[in-house]
Amino acid sequence: MSTNEQPDTARIEANAAAIAVNPVYENERLAELTHWGAPWANLRVVVVGMGTSGDAVTDVLAQLGAKIVVIDGADTPEKRERIDLYANAYGNVEGLFGPEHMRALPPVDGQEPELVVTSPGVRPDHPVMLDAYERRIQIWGDVELAWRLNERNDRPTPKWLCLTGTNGKTTTVGMVDSILKAAGKKSIQVGNVGMPIVYAIADDEPYEFFAVELSSFQLHWTYSMSPYASVVLNIAEDHVDWHGSFDGYKADKARVYEHTQVACIFNTDHVDTLRMVENADVIEGARAIGFSSTEMPAVSMLGLAEDILVDRAFLKNRYNEAYELAVLQDLAPAPGKMPAKHTVENALAAAALCRAADIDPKAVGAGLRSFKTGAHRNQLVGYANDIMWVNDSKATNPHAANASMSGYPSLVWIAGGLSKGVEYDELIAAHAQRLKAVLIIGTDTAALKSALANHAPQVPTYNMTAAVADSSDGVAVMNAAVAKAAELAHPGDTVLMAPASASMDQFKNYAVRGDAFANAVAAQLADS
Repeated sequence: MSTNEQPDTARIEANAAAIAVNPVYENERLAELTHWGAPWANLRVVVVGMGTSGDAVTDVLAQLGAKIVVIDGADTPEKRERIDLYANAYGNVEGLFGPEHMRALPPVDGQEPELVVTSPGVRPDHPVMLDAYERRIQIWGDVELAWRLNERNDRPTPKWLCLTGTNGKTTTVGMVDSILKAAGKKSIQVGNVGMPIVYAIADDEPYEFFAVELSSFQLHWTYSMSPYASVVLNIAEDHVDWHGSFDGYKADKARVYEHTQVACIFNTDHVDTLRMVENADVIEGARAIGFSSTEMPAVSMLGLAEDILVDRAFLKNRYNEAYELAVLQDLAPAPGKMPAKHTVENALAAAALCRAADIDPKAVGAGLRSFKTGAHRNQLVGYANDIMWVNDSKATNPHAANASMSGYPSLVWIAGGLSKGVEYDELIAAHAQRLKAVLIIGTDTAALKSALANHAPQVPTYNMTAAVADSSDGVAVMNAAVAKAAELAHPGDTVLMAPASASMDQFKNYAVRGDAFANAVAAQLADS
């Protein structure tokens, strides 16, 4: 999306208020657009970005008769082919590609655009966004559009169970979907995962529920969504460059609670999430429901009673009774092992969302037992000789790695990559006692090595990048790391690949890094 130009500082400062909040303008035309059958035809729309969400937005709006110009700074044959496909099918779609088209909004059908629908990752201070603020043209994201299309006369209107947080979103949304399916409900995972949300709306499947994962980027461009139930799993400093500050990041995360209908669910161990609930403008009657993996649940909470996950929120006699939902072993990564703290938190949050939707407690337990962790998210990829091999390549920052490491008492840790300027001191200090050895991958590792030297000098460290001929060959580095881990690990240990760093120095993305680890583990265990 970049224009490859220096930011216009004065212009950004002049639009600072709009950048912070994405203002909502009075617009009679847009005010009518609250359901699938509304008058979408001939609406003049600029779609910013032709990635996954922009492609889906273009397709669905074109089907509804809107007039669309798509702009994207990247000019690729694939994107032009998609535009040609829609132009031939609907006759009302045009594409403008290249950085020269990313400086201002183009006309649509020779007139001023009435609406901008942006891809989630486009920064609020992008020149195109600044142009929209200055011309008072409304900006929506794909989630805002999807909410306005949600109600259709030809199928049930799905309830949205919405979640966000710094970490654990994809695992939790998978748990929610698993519970709903265990209850016999027609559900689908959407938002920042799975099918693009506007395609799920356009689908003729009679979904009863959407399990909606929302990023802070998506929430920034959303303002009328009304979740049936909502939760912020946790909060830690992230994406500050995009949001402008940690406060800006938190403010956008808090949007998930706005207009919630039944239950605003918060993590009692993260006080910021409670503050978000307290400040939210919700539908009258919506309740505040806490969850905790560290304390006995009070009334209107979900939590742990010894090793049992219990609900003291969604039952009539909650002052004297509790529903049993599951036991800790239902969440265990391997027989006889205990689940990580963050896994328990994710399960409690998922259970709370589903209980808010009146899902039977037995279905909650069944769904949690049948849930399988997605690839690269605290995923058990090998277990032999009482040694667990866990792939958490999605842990691309120290906060995510902290959650993962907290679940295992004795670690051979594979870590490192692109640090993105973060510091590791707090992470290493917190987990020094559980580290048996650290195998360092990646090429941007000075901060990690410094933190290990300062806070865990007794822990052996091995530079696996230096152990191979080509430091850019991530697969070779990972193979070497796994082979060394096999030498060092003993029964009761966990070999955890939770790098606390981005992957792009040695891998295309975190998924490729995770696959390299899983493949190396499979080969290692096959040979042992």
